[in-house]
Amino acid sequence: MQKFLVIQTAFIGDVVLATALIEKLHAHYPTASIDFLVRKGNEALLTGHPYLHEVLIWDKKKNKLTNLFRMMRRIRREGYDTVINVQRFAATGLLTAFSGAKETIGFDKNPLSRFFTRRIPHIVGGKHEIERNQALIAAFTDVQPARPRLYPTPADEEKVVKYKNRPYITVSPASVWFTKQYPKEKWASFLKRLPAEITVYLLGAPSDRELCQGIFASNPSPLVVDLSGQLSFLQSTALMRGAVMNYVNDSAPMHFASAVNAPVTAVYCSTIPAFGFGPLSDNRHIVEIAEPLDCRPCGLHGYKACPRGHFNCAYKIQDQQLLKSLITSRPD
Repeated sequence: MQKFLVIQTAFIGDVVLATALIEKLHAHYPTASIDFLVRKGNEALLTGHPYLHEVLIWDKKKNKLTNLFRMMRRIRREGYDTVINVQRFAATGLLTAFSGAKETIGFDKNPLSRFFTRRIPHIVGGKHEIERNQALIAAFTDVQPARPRLYPTPADEEKVVKYKNRPYITVSPASVWFTKQYPKEKWASFLKRLPAEITVYLLGAPSDRELCQGIFASNPSPLVVDLSGQLSFLQSTALMRGAVMNYVNDSAPMHFASAVNAPVTAVYCSTIPAFGFGPLSDNRHIVEIAEPLDCRPCGLHGYKACPRGHFNCAYKIQDQQLLKSLITSRPD
């Protein structure tokens, strides 16, 4: 039996996008054993995944190097036929190069890629991330990328069914990076313009509760419900699947929506869709400043503050731009 290992120990959204490789590998090798290595904290994304044999977990925060070498020994013991490394950092390059696998594949930007059996050029721009990742396995599958996919369990669906008794939208207002995050007051302004019959669920991690509470305080309505910190990744995804629309930043919740083909409106502030991390749902919308700015994009990722101090790429977006996707998506 063919044994594959996919390595993606970066952030939540990166893991979601890498699930497209699981879909493609399973489609071409339905009897293969597929394992997936993630950083500790992200394993909940893959709970109950029907195509995964095992999820390996590397604790990068506590005893990072000790755990790295422990993981390396474990990977060697597994005897994988193929190790596919989606990351471009030395630590995962080490795991790949010394995995003992017959075939080791990764991007050429990984510092240890010279020790891989196959090196794939990594080019930012012009392609979506799932296309870049698909290039890693195109030689023994095909060139067409699969979509990423998450699988909320029946228990996840049961957890959120009580929230689905009337038309609703979700808003995931947070981001790790300030310049990727639509401002709190802009979210609040948008919510005030929503149709009266629409329920709003604010989603986020426990660390996002202060932000969500601030938005709620600006809209003290029984139709605005703060669920931050109350739902798991997969429960949030299950709730998003039934929404009229899901509003997100250029961040992980956008990929949650893509992974269950849920309607999504992605608000881009300092970054741009051309970097290749845009939404993939059939019903998808991009909201960004209408006028060009000479400072946008200011980087591939985000910053802790606007480098120019004005944050016009966010503040000049209009409420009507966000409302438009809701109006076109609502059932008659």
